[in-house]
Parts: sequence; C-alpha cells; structure tokens
Amino acid sequence: MSDRRITRFFAEFEPPEGFRAELLRGEIVLTASPDLVHNAIVETVRDQIPRRGWRRLQTQRVAIPEEPSEPQPDLVVIERGAGPDGGRLMPAEVITMVVEVVSTRSVHRDYEVKRSIYAAAKVPGYLVIDPVMAQCVLFTEPTGTGDAADYRCRRITKFGEPAPLEPIGGELDTSEFATYENVTPHRCP
Repeated sequence: MSDRRITRFFAEFEPPEGFRAELLRGEIVLTASPDLVHNAIVETVRDQIPRRGWRRLQTQRVAIPEEPSEPQPDLVVIERGAGPDGGRLMPAEVITMVVEVVSTRSVHRDYEVKRSIYAAAKVPGYLVIDPVMAQCVLFTEPTGTGDAADYRCRRITKFGEPAPLEPIGGELDTSEFATYENVTPHRCP
C-alpha cells in the first residue's frame, strides 16, 4: 500500500474500544489503554509545565512531514499561540517538546522508532519517561533524515532527581513518579 493510501486509510481508521492507534513509518500500531502509573506520570508532567507559556496537549496526533507517520505522544508541548486551533493533527514544526511514558510493551518503539521519527521531524526535545528503569531521558539537538535521524544529545536523570527540560526552560520534579512492579529491566537507551 502506498504512503498516501495508508495515510488516507489511517485518517478514517477507528481503533477498537480500549485501544489507541498510531501510524509509525507506514505501520498501524494498536496500543492498549495505559495503566494508572502511566497516567499519573503524564498528569504530573502536565501539571508542572506552566500553562501561561505553553499548551500541554494529550492525545494529540502529530503530522510528520515527508514520512507516513502520525504518532500520538503522551504529551505534546507547544508555545501558547503557536499551531492551529483546530484539526486532528499538530504540525511537527510548531512542537517544542514531546513526552512519551514507556510501557512494558513500548520500550523499543519509544526509545528507537519514535526517537528517530521525532528527530527526523526536527522536534527540539523528546522526553522519554521510563517507569521500568526509573529514569527520564531527554533527547535534544535533532539531526539527520528518515530512518537515520537521531538526537545528538541525551541527558539521563534518575527518578527522585530534578530533570532539566532545556527546550521549555525549566525542570521536572520526578520525586512522585512511580515505577512498574515485577517487570524485567531493559538496556535502553
């Protein structure tokens, strides 16, 4: 199926109840609804980003130029006043930072696939919050194109320490972040 056909199909696709759908490099990925640890972290992050200067959008799909991808990060952060006021897609070029909270099944997708997609779209900051490894990883300075795109810089902060958020000029209090219980550690980033 061509990129245009899959993008058109995806625009009309309705995922089953209890699932969210993302288009990642031409593949439709279904993910079960997140658990309470995940949702509590997203809520805490959203509450810490000042509303005065930033729009903090949940369940917002992102339009990625030159690529058959429409990821739906856990949080999209854009400057207040930037971007469209309507529509189902936020253009990547107006986004300052995206946030993904790792689930037990999304480790590779969050650390590898989405990292490359957001870097290719030149999103200035990509924050991965990882309740498996009790850490936050901030990726900055996107470089490259397509599958070879990546971020030049990464900063790892353990839960309990303040995590710097250079793209929005602040830091994140991670002391309330919980971890998943009974999960196998991974080797990312």
